[in-house]
This record gives sequence, C-alpha cells and structure tokens, in this order.
Amino acid sequence: MFFSVVIPTYNRKPILEKCLRSLEQQVLNPELTAAATPSANLIASPNLIEGYEVVVVDDGSTDGTVDWLQTSPDFPHVRLLTQEHQGPSAARNLGVQQAQGDTIIFIDSDLVVTAQFLQSHAEALARGFGQAGHDKLFTYGAVVNTANFADPTSEPYKITDFSAAFFATGNVAIARHWLLTAGLFDTRFQLYGWEDLELGVRLKKLGLKLIKCPQAIGYHWHPAFSLDQVPKLIDQEIQRGRMGVLFYQKHPTWEVKMMIQMTWIHQVLWGVLSLGGRLNERTLAPLLQWLIDRGQSRLALEIARIFLNWYNVQGVYAAYREQN
Repeated sequence: MFFSVVIPTYNRKPILEKCLRSLEQQVLNPELTAAATPSANLIASPNLIEGYEVVVVDDGSTDGTVDWLQTSPDFPHVRLLTQEHQGPSAARNLGVQQAQGDTIIFIDSDLVVTAQFLQSHAEALARGFGQAGHDKLFTYGAVVNTANFADPTSEPYKITDFSAAFFATGNVAIARHWLLTAGLFDTRFQLYGWEDLELGVRLKKLGLKLIKCPQAIGYHWHPAFSLDQVPKLIDQEIQRGRMGVLFYQKHPTWEVKMMIQMTWIHQVLWGVLSLGGRLNERTLAPLLQWLIDRGQSRLALEIARIFLNWYNVQGVYAAYREQN
C-alpha cells in the first residue's frame, strides 16, 4: 500500500512544522511476515508499505506557510497544494483528488505523530483485510490532547482523550476509492464542525467498519486554556449548532439528533448543569481564572464546557427554528 497523508492547514506554521518533521521521521518495516500477510488479492505488492507522500493543502494561509514550504529542503515527502480560503472540507477533497496513494490518512496540521505512526496504521489495515477478506474498513488511531508545544509527544493519555466518533479526520486511514465512492466531504459544511462525522454516516451506509488502532498515536496540540479563548470557543459552539442542523437535514435520524445534541435530554442536562444559563462565561470567570493561575487550565476547560455545551444546544435549536 502507498499512503497519502492529507493535511489541510490554515495559518498554523509553527505547529505544522512539528507535524511535518514527525512525518519525515517515520520508521517503516516494509517486510510482511507470514502471519500478518493478508490474502494476495487484497494487497498485490509484497511490501506492506511501498512508500508515502504528505499532501499539505494550504487553505489560503496568510502567515507565510506557502513560501516557507516552497523553499524548505527539509520535507522531501511533502507535496504542496494551494487554494483560496474555502475551509477544511474543500481542502481535504482537493488533497484526496490529487493524492497519488491508494490509501489516505487524514490528520490535522496541529497533530504531531510518533515514528511508528504509519507502520501502525499499515499493520492494522493488513490484519483487518486478512480477517475480513475485503477492504470495507478503516483504522482510527489514538489522539492525545496536549498543550505542551516544546515536547507534544510527552503527554500521557487521559480519560478526556477518549472519542466515540465513528469517523474523525484527526487520525484515520482509509482506502481512497471508498472516499470517492462515498462522495468526499460536503463543502456546504463551511462553519465549524460535523463535516467528517457526516461523511462517516455515508461510509457506514456503504458497510465500512471501524478498526481501532491505538498504536497509531497523534498528539493534538492546542494552547493551554485561557479566558481570552472563551469568545472564540462560544462562537465555535454556535457554529457547530448551525452545522449540526445541516447534518440532521441530510440524515434525519435519532442517532444524528443525539450526536448534535438536539434532544430534550441535552436541553435538560445542560440546562440543569448551567442553571438555565446562569453559570456562564461571566459568572464562572473568577473560578476559571483561579484554576488557571494554579496550573489547572485543563480542569478549567472541562468546567467551561458546561456553558459551552449550553451555547451549543441553544445554537442548534435556534438554527433549526430558522430552517423550519
């Protein structure tokens, strides 16, 4: 198999550099053992990994990302594509369309991976192909959230890193032809959220299965939580609510309603926990700042999720009323 690692990016040059350097440091074992080799008709090549490319799709960055990548000699695996700012869905679609590999790996540009990342995905895919007798499957690696920019991969796995998502583009490997069959990402998802999970619903309808691959670890870097991030986080939750309605319009099922929090259960849950919105960014600010000052920014963010989820629920119902 030949991997195309597709990475959309927008104004993330410092962490993108760490991301790309980690991908240049991959340790690959191209030899298949007899036990790991799937049936010959599934992978024609005798090698598990024939090679890989890193397809970076710049989504109209203004921070010098394009000039830097065009002149840097440090990334021989990188192939740069550019587009005007259209959002991650269009960027990933362009990356898939131009990819040279038969297998696509999606990661985000703020993800730093281990040296065994590609090999782990490859081995899990090969085992899955061999056990299933077909390639209607994809692997989903582990994502560990970290605020440690200097050494992202030193972060331990935490219970808050668990994800129950079926298909999330933070760390997933899938045969390219299934993405094309499913129709790629819906570019109407131009605001924050849901474009990858919506594609996941279509892939599930095609019969694809998820295989967990915890050995393929990616460390998702983001700055430590601070109060000046709150307005942006609230805006993202409102956007996520609006995109959630588009998700539900495409797939009007109870499962999707649960995913986008458009149920009475979520209204009651976040209404009670936020005291009807009275526990919000203003009333909780002193507590959140107190925790941040004591090095507990992660706990502060988890508490902030009380009102962030309340904004999300309000946003999804407001958008639904507008559409009906």
